[in-house]
Formats: sequence, C-alpha cells, structure tokens
Amino acid sequence: MNSTHNPDRFMADLRQILSQGRKRIGFLVGAGAPMSVRIDENRFVSATGKPLIPGIDELTTSALGGLSEAQTAAIAAIKEQLGDKATIETILSQLRLLEKALGAQSIGGLDGPAYAELARAICRNIGAIVGPELPVDRCGYNELIGWISGTQRAKPVEIFTTNYDLLFEDAFELMRAPYFDGFSGGHAPFFDPATVACDDLPPRWSRLWKLHGSLGWAIEGGSVVRGRGRNATELVYPDHLKYDLTQKQPYSALFERLKRFLLTPDTLLLATGFSFRDSHINAVLDEALAGNANSAIFAFQYQTLAQEEPACNLAYARPNLSVYASDGAVINGVKGSWRPGELQKNWGDIRASFWGPRWEGQPASLLLGDFQHLARFCALSQATDIIHQRSNAEDSSLAEAPAAGGPANDTEEGSEGAVVSII
Repeated sequence: MNSTHNPDRFMADLRQILSQGRKRIGFLVGAGAPMSVRIDENRFVSATGKPLIPGIDELTTSALGGLSEAQTAAIAAIKEQLGDKATIETILSQLRLLEKALGAQSIGGLDGPAYAELARAICRNIGAIVGPELPVDRCGYNELIGWISGTQRAKPVEIFTTNYDLLFEDAFELMRAPYFDGFSGGHAPFFDPATVACDDLPPRWSRLWKLHGSLGWAIEGGSVVRGRGRNATELVYPDHLKYDLTQKQPYSALFERLKRFLLTPDTLLLATGFSFRDSHINAVLDEALAGNANSAIFAFQYQTLAQEEPACNLAYARPNLSVYASDGAVINGVKGSWRPGELQKNWGDIRASFWGPRWEGQPASLLLGDFQHLARFCALSQATDIIHQRSNAEDSSLAEAPAAGGPANDTEEGSEGAVVSII
C-alpha cells in the first residue's frame, strides 16, 4: 500500500460525532460481537476464557452434531453441493427448499417432512448454543447500551443485527432503557410492520431489528409473536426465499427498514463483527449507498485488509463506505496502511482507547475491530479526561483473544470499517 491514513484524525472526528447526539446513528452487528466477549467457567469476563457465543464456523459444526445417521448423510450431501458456501444458514435454506419441493418424494433418504424435522432439530441445536445470558460482570453490551441511553438524542439509535441471541435485549432491560423491536402487545407481543415502517416513537426509544430472526419468536394463530423464551427456535434464520407470507413479513419489513435507514440523509451506520459475506444484506447496503451519498458506513474489521476482501470490494465501489481494519483502511475508495501522527498533548490516553498492541510483544494496530473495544470507545466518547491504565481488570473486560485460533467476527475473520466523507 503506497498511501497512508492517520487513525488519530479519523478517530477524533468519530469521537466528536458520537459525543454530540445529533446525527442519526445505527449499528450493524454480526456474530463477531458475542464472539469477542470471552468468559471463564463462572461466567465472568476473562481474556483467557471461551467466547460467549462461537463464530459461524464453530456454530455450524456444533449445530450439526447429535443427528441421526440418515440426517447426517443428508447434511453431508448438502455440504458437498454448497462447497465453500456451506454455513449453518445456507444449509438451513437448502433444507427448507427441499422440504417444500419434495413432499412425499425422497432424496438422500429423506422426504419433505423429514427435511422439515431435520431443520427443526438443527434450530434446536442452534438455540442451545446461542442462548447464553450476559456475563456476570459488565461487557461491551452493557457499555454500548449505557452510552446509547445516557445521551440526549435528536434521533433514536437503531441496531440491526444478524444474531439470534437475546444479549441486546438483556442489556437494554438491565439498563431499564426503552427499545422497540417491531412487536407490540403484552401477553403475546405480535409483529407490527406498520410501526416498523413508521418512525413516530420518541428518540429515547432505541430500535432493535433482528434481521435473521431470533430466539423467542414463534408463529401462533397465524401471527409472528415474541416472548416465548430461549427455547423457542422456530424462527431462527428462516431463509430469504419465503414461501409463506406470514413468515416472510418480519424479514421483508426489517430489511426494508435497513434500506430506509440508509436512505435517510445524514445517517451513519457502524458495522461491527460483520463479515460482509451475506449477499442479501450486501445488496441492501450497496443499493442504499448508491442512492444516498449523504449516508455513510464505518465498517470496523478485526483482521487485516488482505483478509477483509468482501468489505474492501464494497468500499472500492461505494466511497461512502470505508473499511477500518487492523493494519490499514479503505477510505473514500483509497487503500492505505495506518500511520499515526505525532502524539499531541493530552491525546495519549485517548489514542490508547483505539490504538495499541492486541497482545504483549505485538505491533500496535487499530483495536476497534473488536466489539468490546468499539463499545468502550463509544462509552468514553463523552469523557473529558481518560486515564488509561492497562490493568488486569481492563484486559479482562476488553478481551481480544480470537476464538479457537480465529478472530472475533462472524466468519472467524474480521468485519469492521469506516467512512469519513460525511464528517
């Protein structure tokens, strides 16, 4: 890379935006977020612990365990057909297509109802893996929601997540911070697409949009309802080629909400833990960025630019999306390595909140590709004085260890970046 970018400049601008509460801000959160939170056997945050929820590769392996011999053989055939695209989500999409296409006929030893039962069994396995509660002590989820609810805002913060877990819901409720997720009601809250499309709730009510479904969602009486507990896995990642209007409605409305958010002027979306390998979401991002030059995406990536090809490719095509990786950035379509400027007075502690070595003995890099660090950076954006002491407690609360040798994002590769053209 011939060009260079100064992280101090961009982080100073971002810090100012985050502290003001005037811009419309959203987050796009992938599986790398809970993957970056590591806990010990007592559920305390620990740098040497295991990820709160594994990345999609490990999730795929675990969710496909414990199946019958016939089911395992059917999955093997599907994985061979999908090749490198075989993840738990693409596999579920294939199972549901086979369920509807086959009926009483059989392929791979299973007929349509058997494929339906196989999909349900996998979703039950997913629910057991992605259903943990927040750690005992505070983590990035608590700090991010604390920052959201602690700032007077002209516009509500909107969180779009592909994750099925209930960690954001837990964090909002622990903070007693109001939020709206598209459902209305008390005993059996029902999905209300009209309210999702509108924007007439108070700004202090954050928005939480579960793009790929969620634990706790179910179909009752012909409607999608929520609040059925962590064991309800019926609507975990229904595929995007929906054959039933009732099931299609939540996802079409939520994807439309993401598009409308980005088409709104003066909008900033911060992506964290997202790999940019989801073609459905990428299509929405690409279309919206092309249609609105006044919106921007800051995609914070855990890995190096060379390992973040999908995000970089979109950034080259759409200069209002910029990628911030560990070793460099693509900003306004220009790829460059990081080169911090001369350290200014009183800037050292602020720089330490986004720049430094991940591990002892490693060279300094941008740290915000880790959800824990990004949440802390947001929480500190309004602080006038930051005393940065690299204590053992902080090392635990900002755990960065990659899961099982992999980094903290939804494909066990990074996913984060940033756009600065709107600043």
